[in-house]
Amino acid sequence: MIELRNVSQRFASPKGWIEALHDVNLTIPPGEVFGIIGRSGAGKSTLVRTINLLTRPSEGDIVVNGRTLTSLPPGALREARREIGMIFQHFNLLSSRTVFGNVALPLELAGMKRAQIEAAVLPLLDLVGLSAQRDRYPAQISGGQKQRVGIARALASRPKVLLSDEATSALDPETTRAILELLRRINRELGLTVVLITHQMEVIKQVCDRVAVLDAGRVVEQGPVIDVFLQPRHEVTRALLGDVIAQELPPALKARVAEKLKSGGGHLLRLAFSGTGVDDPVLSETIRRFELDFNILHGQIDEIQGQAFGSLAVLAGGAPLRVAEAMTWLRERGVVVEELSHVE
Repeated sequence: MIELRNVSQRFASPKGWIEALHDVNLTIPPGEVFGIIGRSGAGKSTLVRTINLLTRPSEGDIVVNGRTLTSLPPGALREARREIGMIFQHFNLLSSRTVFGNVALPLELAGMKRAQIEAAVLPLLDLVGLSAQRDRYPAQISGGQKQRVGIARALASRPKVLLSDEATSALDPETTRAILELLRRINRELGLTVVLITHQMEVIKQVCDRVAVLDAGRVVEQGPVIDVFLQPRHEVTRALLGDVIAQELPPALKARVAEKLKSGGGHLLRLAFSGTGVDDPVLSETIRRFELDFNILHGQIDEIQGQAFGSLAVLAGGAPLRVAEAMTWLRERGVVVEELSHVE
């Protein structure tokens, strides 16, 4: 388990103190893939680097695997860090070392014998799909392969926690998907807890169990990924979700809907479904039961962690009382219903 308790981080600057993190509290259960997302400058990288104390927080405690890292003496802290692997955005490979040599480096530094190193490294190269590239140098392999080397190196010391700091942001979409699938497989097969820093909600959607949204050094929202997608509560979350789920109407349509709303021509609703609710004919039944007209303006069906998810923007026409009754009826059936009172 990873626990951050009242963690704050301040840095001195020519203009005074900058608060990169403010009173962050997070609990990450063992074996989970936990995402931390935010815009550039939100404090994501600072936060992940506090977990292994590469950046020591100004205030608060970091607990990993039952040990309070912020209270450990230097020797004990070095020992604790061996249980925390880390992969980086720009790979950080040594150009003078082969694929095998880069993965073996932390074991060499730990004083392990050559035969033990080979016994540890070869299965890792097989795990990440690089057995055939073991004798190549970083300049001879692709960006995705370099990141696989970084992952194998992070796993060399058999950590219980794997930290990923924007590990896919320098990769193309196809390679990103492959790396995320590898991280998920590692999570399942090795039972590792994975903390994944990203600015891409598509990454969160593909691989994470739960997510925390960071804004200006504060956690503004957190929860299971499906819940955050169904009912985002903070404007930053809504903006980030717009990259993968249409939250905004196209401009021309938005203008027409705004005119209708001004003249009392309907109710603009956002409906979100998950699980088996995606397959149920709730819209057609709502129209019949409450004698309403539904004009579907925008929407999509997707999948999050193997669970179906749907989102629709609907202009509902009918008596206000009947619309209100329909909204209540839909909510009773597990549909998230939000009335948008205006369109900017």
